[in-house]
Amino acid sequence: MITRLLPHPLLTLLLVGIWQMLVNDVSAGSLLLGLLLGIAIPILTSAYWPNRPKLRRPLKFVTYAMVVLWDICVANLVVARLILFRRNASLRSAWVVIPLDLTSPEAITVLAGTITMTPGTVSSDVSACGRALLVHCLDAPDPDAVRDDIKSRYESRLKEIFE
Repeated sequence: MITRLLPHPLLTLLLVGIWQMLVNDVSAGSLLLGLLLGIAIPILTSAYWPNRPKLRRPLKFVTYAMVVLWDICVANLVVARLILFRRNASLRSAWVVIPLDLTSPEAITVLAGTITMTPGTVSSDVSACGRALLVHCLDAPDPDAVRDDIKSRYESRLKEIFE
């Protein structure tokens, strides 16, 4: 009974939290509407989630989120410095191919989203076989170092979480 009412409990909590942030008001009415949306949306979309992703170590996701938030803050400062103090001609933009050890589509999606959310990089394409990710970097004097950094900071953690 409870799994029919809450097919994705974490999604329900996430939707309630996001609703509260969007409304920017903690009241009984906004909390009730957020809870209603948090229950209704997963129920209405559960047919589209037949094989829900399994998190092997969900608490490691908290650590991953903290690393990503830190990297976003640092990258904002780096990109601001590049824009304000470097000439365009001195930027060394590069396309970097990231070979993937991840096999879970959800983990690959989280990795691509993480790269895109980090200023200065954007995920452009995933190979047809799903074994490589194409990333554009605003300034990459050493593309191999960028690849190694993405694999060690993000992919290895996502592999622990999802696989």
